[in-house]
This record gives sequence, C-alpha cells and structure tokens, in this order.
Amino acid sequence: MIAAAVLAAIGWLGLLLLMNATLPTIGPRWLFFFLLTQATTGTVLPFVWFLRRRFSAGEPMPVGVLLREALWIGLYVSACAWLQINRGLTLTVALFLALGLIVIEAFLRRVERSTWRPNR
Repeated sequence: MIAAAVLAAIGWLGLLLLMNATLPTIGPRWLFFFLLTQATTGTVLPFVWFLRRRFSAGEPMPVGVLLREALWIGLYVSACAWLQINRGLTLTVALFLALGLIVIEAFLRRVERSTWRPNR
C-alpha cells in the first residue's frame, strides 16, 4: 500500500503542477498521459486489492497480478482521455475498450493458471 500511495501522490501532484505551470504543447501532453496513468493506477490499487481479497476464492493473488490489473484501469482512463481530445470517445467506444482490456486480462490469467509449476 505504500507503493500505491507513492504512485498516487507523485501522479496527482505532477498533474497539478503540469496543469498550472505549462502550456499544452507536445511534451507536456505526453507527460499528462503518463502522470494520469500513474495517478489512476496508484489510486485504484487499494480498491483492486480489496476487491480481489474479498471476492477471490482460494489463495491470494500475487502482487504482480494486482499491479497489472490496476495498470489496466490506469491505461483505460488515459485512453479515454486521449480519445476525448478529438471528441472520439462515445459510450460504445468506451465499453468496447473496457471489454477488450477485460478479455486481454482474462487470457493472461488463464495462461498464468495453466502454466506448469513443479514447486506446488
């Protein structure tokens, strides 16, 4: 949870400084998307941990899986912000983007589960 707090603090403070101190040229625009991804990832990481702990049956999730799922949410928010720049974000596009990320995560989880590990 310390890592989540550090990610969120750096991301939100960086966004605050970026919005107040720079013009929206190409460099600060890419920095905006990076900081937005970092801020949302750090913010939703405790919620992802809580939901996985509450509703997951069996053994607890590895930290890498929790971080990856929070990063998917951060990338989703950044992609939606990027699409909103040219007014390309609609409800249908947002739902299909979310569905695509959910399918990718489901495939990754299935591959991780099917990998043979002799230590178990």
